[in-house]
Order: sequence, then C-alpha cells, then structure tokens
Amino acid sequence: MERFHNLMKIWVLLIFAGFLQLGNGFYLPGSYPHNYGIGDYLNMKVNSLTSIDTEIPYSYYSLPYCLPQGGIKDSAENLGELLMGDRIENSPYRFKMYTNETDIFLCQTKPLSADEFKLLKKRIDEMYQVNVILDNLPAIRYTKKEDFMLRWTGYPVGAKVQDSYYVFNHLKFTVLVHKYEETNVARVMGTGDAAELIPTVGNDGSDAPGYMVVGFEVVPCSYQHSGDTLKKLNAYEKYPSPINCDPGTVAMAIKENEPVAFSYEVSFVERDDIKWPSRWDAYLKMEGAKVHWFSILNSLMVITFLAGIVLVIFLRTVRRDLARYEELDKEAQAQMNEELSGWKLVVGDIFRAPSNPSLLCVMVGDGVQILGMAVVTILFAALGFMSPASRGTLISGMLFFYMVLGIAAGYVAVRMWRTIYVGDHKGWMSVSWKAACFFPGISFFIFTILNFLLWHSNSTGAIPFSIFVVLILLWFCISVPLTLVGGYFGARAPHIEYPVRTNQIPREIPPQKYPSWLLVLGAGTLPFGTLFIELFFIMSSIWMGRVYYVFGFLFVVMILLVVVCAEVSLVLTYMHLCVEDWKWWWKSFFASGSVAIYIFLYSVNYLIFDLKSLSGPVSATLYLGYSLFMVLAVMLATGTVGFLSSFWFVHYLFSSVKLD
Repeated sequence: MERFHNLMKIWVLLIFAGFLQLGNGFYLPGSYPHNYGIGDYLNMKVNSLTSIDTEIPYSYYSLPYCLPQGGIKDSAENLGELLMGDRIENSPYRFKMYTNETDIFLCQTKPLSADEFKLLKKRIDEMYQVNVILDNLPAIRYTKKEDFMLRWTGYPVGAKVQDSYYVFNHLKFTVLVHKYEETNVARVMGTGDAAELIPTVGNDGSDAPGYMVVGFEVVPCSYQHSGDTLKKLNAYEKYPSPINCDPGTVAMAIKENEPVAFSYEVSFVERDDIKWPSRWDAYLKMEGAKVHWFSILNSLMVITFLAGIVLVIFLRTVRRDLARYEELDKEAQAQMNEELSGWKLVVGDIFRAPSNPSLLCVMVGDGVQILGMAVVTILFAALGFMSPASRGTLISGMLFFYMVLGIAAGYVAVRMWRTIYVGDHKGWMSVSWKAACFFPGISFFIFTILNFLLWHSNSTGAIPFSIFVVLILLWFCISVPLTLVGGYFGARAPHIEYPVRTNQIPREIPPQKYPSWLLVLGAGTLPFGTLFIELFFIMSSIWMGRVYYVFGFLFVVMILLVVVCAEVSLVLTYMHLCVEDWKWWWKSFFASGSVAIYIFLYSVNYLIFDLKSLSGPVSATLYLGYSLFMVLAVMLATGTVGFLSSFWFVHYLFSSVKLD
C-alpha cells in the first residue's frame, strides 16, 4: 500500500506537468482584440465545407478553388476543434484594413476534369456551405424571406437551376470595423499567422487611428467573366469592367473541360454602435427565449407534482408509521412484528447485495464522473468562459473536466463496492480499473467505427491518427491513473454501515399484479418531460449548424432534471418496498436512467421528421452512432442520481426503525 502511495505522488506530478504542456500546446482562439492600422493586411481563412444534408464535413480545397500563393497552411488549432471536424486553413483572399476594393480578380482554375465536374455537382446537390473566417468571425449571410430576415453562416457552393449547375464565383465582402479607442499602443496578435508583438499603430509614432473587426458579411454571386480578358490578368489585379453582383441571378454555369474564374470585392463600414466584446451578438441573437422559459416552467410543474408525492410519503406515511412504532412498548412491538406489512417486512433483505454488484458500482462511479463534468462545463460556459467565439474550448473543457473527475469516479465506485461487501476492500483495484475503462471503452469503440466511416468518405470529420494516439495517451496516462487514485482513497475511506442486519435466507417476493420493470421504464417519461423542449435546441445546434449559447437556461434545466430524477427514483423505490419487493438497487438506477430510452426515441423522431434531407446510410449511421453515445452518457448520469437518492432514502428510512 505504501509503494502504491508513492507511485500516486509521482503520477500526480506527471499529470500536473502534462496539463501544463497541454495548455501550452493548443491555442484558444478569440482571446484578444486585434488592432489593425489602416492598410494592414487582413488574411481571411477557410474552414471545412459543411452540409445539413449529409453531416459529413470536407476540406475546402477538396473542390477546385483558388490556392494561396504560398501554399496551403493549417492554422493554429486546439484539440476541441480537431475533434469537431474543423480544418482551418489559409486562403488566397486578402484585404487591406479600411481600403475598399472592387472587381479584384483572384484566379482562373484549370479546365474542370470529369471527376472535378462530377464532384462540384454532387456538393451543390448536397447543399454544401463554404465557411470562411476573418479575425475569428465566421462570415454571416443575410437572406430575406417574405418579411423576415434570415441569418446564415457561410454561403452555398452553388445552385442548381433546372438542369444546369452554377457556382458562386464572385464574393462581395463587407467588413464592419470599430475605431480603436487608444493609439500608439503595442498590440497582440492571436491568430497564429503573424508575429506576437506588432509595432504601434501608424508610422513614425503618428496618431493614425487603429481599427478592430466587429463584423464580417458575405454576399455570394454567380458571374460570367470574359475569357479573353482573363488571359491578361494576374492575381489581385482589377477586372477591367465593373462586376455587377446580383445574388438573385446566376450566370456562371460549370461545364466539363472548362475553367472557372473567381473574383471578389470588399468594403469597410465603420460601426460605432458595435463594440468589440459584443461583436458576436449578430450570431447569438436570442430567439425563442419564451420557449426556454416555458421549458423551465414545465420542469417546475413536474418537480412540484413529484415533490408533493415525496412530502406525502415522508410526512404522512413514513413519519406516521415510525411514530406509531416508537410509541409502542416491547410486547406491543413483538406483537406488531407479526402483523407488519409493506416496507417494514423487508427489513432483513433491504440491504442484500444486488446481482452484478461490480457492474453497478462501476456504472454509478462513471455516472458521477459524467454528471460532474456536465455540471462544471455548463456552469463555466454559462459564466462566459467557453464562448462560441473560442472554437473548440467547449469540447476541450469537457475532456479536461472528465479526466480530472476520474478521481470522483474511482472514489465513489470503490466506496460503494466496500459498502455492499460490508467493509471488505479486496478487489478495489479491479473495480477502479473497470470504472476507468467502462464508459471510455464503449465510447472509444463507437467513435472508432464512426471514424472508419469518415475515413472512407475522405471527410475532415475523421480524427487523424495522431489525435487518436493523443486521446489514448490522455486516457491511459491521465484518466486511468486519476481513477486509480480515487479508488485508493475510496478503499481507505470508511464504508457506509447498514442500519439493519441482513438475513441469511432471502425473503420471497410476493407475486405482483403488474411487472415491476414496466413501471421502472415508464418512470423515465417524467424526467424526459423536463428536458425535451431544451433537447430540441441542443439537437438543432449539433445537426442544423446553429450556434447554441443559452447555457444559463441549460444549467437551470439540468439542475431541475437532477431534482426530478431524484424524486422519481425515490417514489418508485418506496412503491416497490410497499409491495415487499426488496430488489431495489438496479430498479432505482433505471427508474431515472430510463429517460435515455425516450431521448433515443426522440433522436430517431428528429432524424425522420426534422432531418428529412439527411441522405445516405453513412450519414444516418453517424447520426445514430453519436446519438447512442449521448444516450449512454445520459443514462449513466441520470441513473446515478436516482440510485444515490434512493440509497440515501432507504438508509435513512431503516436507520429510523429499531427492529431485531
């Protein structure tokens, strides 16, 4: 044990050093305001092509677009970006701060080969969007539908009109800028494509104003350039005739063995009403706030209803029975023991070890880890530490908190194991290992299968092999040791003592009028009722390309969900005890954990009715695979809440009874 204690000290030091290195190795974008002087170059970047039709991202340069003069270079990314399928690269588009330019010729591609022509048509049919970024802001596109103004991020690859395919080859950019309040200051660049420290704004100490980018808009157009004119033009030269950018018409039809020319224009608009901290407001316009409030009120109604039942159980039933029992003398108690009914009859079996106790302890430990990760991550996001402006930080934060909370998983799993076996600490190492590998192992298996599908599709959503190695190292070098540390402390902690003794011979459970598991599965409808409205917004964020940002609402809904799960499990456990069913361990877990079944059914419903355009077996498999992963995590977290609340209730109930 002493040797293990010394090993743990070494592991803690190594883990701390590893976290420091992890923080230095990946850059979190969007952290600093970038101050540009007039005439400074702004380099636009490109992200993966995305589509709500397939949910499979592809590299921007998988299509025949213009290449940067210095070659394609990956931008600084963090682990969360890579796991989300973002592949941010440099682009040939470049602007000068506060310098309007029109009719800028970019390049003319080689004649389209048969494969390139076929691929372009396929991407247009699949409604792929081009995602471009300037100063960490995605390009936003406005379209008017009837009397409503719709906002989109990115722009379509092209459009199909009748039987012809047209590509959007002329882009009209609008950069919204805000004057920097101070001059003659050194400024920090955080984009990874310039030196860290930049000279002060203006030349020779002049007071020329600096500007910050506070908005980025794009209007895509399809324009037919003159072939003879293009032969005389070089990149970034002005097109001789004015280009009329009309988004309502298309002109550049793509044809096999014919090139495609690309051009752009850019204008700068100064906006004093948009400050740098609020530049993301255009992307995070709060829509449907009333719906979120309705979700919370709906949850509160369910909680109030269940709380009333719990109060009835405690105040009227349990308290009354206990008071009557304590008032009797010994002879009356002995006589009453013969006439006992309901939960008082199972006193000698209530703490009998459940079937598969090791699996139950492991699932409860993993549930504590997942629930803790979710609460801390959502809380940090609600406080603004994980803004959508910082791409990938949400996923990176979830990974970080999950690994750290491995200590809680090991501690809870081993201590519950020792409690079930009345203080015996043998086998705690095995339980810790299982807790460290159960949920991550299943997740790794699911993601490996899905990753092979993405690899086969040449998608940027596929996790590179090097990142796979990093994830495995994080799992076995950080998460597993921390779980073992938690198990070590759980083995040393005193076990929870049972208030009553367990009989050697188990009591026979009377036949029930209805299957008890049917009631357990039906109990999941109540937690689902508190969650399903917010679930729609979450699903839309993941699969419809919308930005989810109302983490304050989500945090409140999550707290309400935890309360409902605890109440549901507690009520059902009491109902089972009243009919002399003492096998409550697993039933209390799945009473609240069964909400995962309804979430999965909702996911299937969302796939059929909301993602009607989702095409191909690969896309459907990806959707169902990710949904299965989400459902597993929800089941472990909610089931743990139900089990722990029922364990506390049963322990409290029978510790108040003095029976021989």
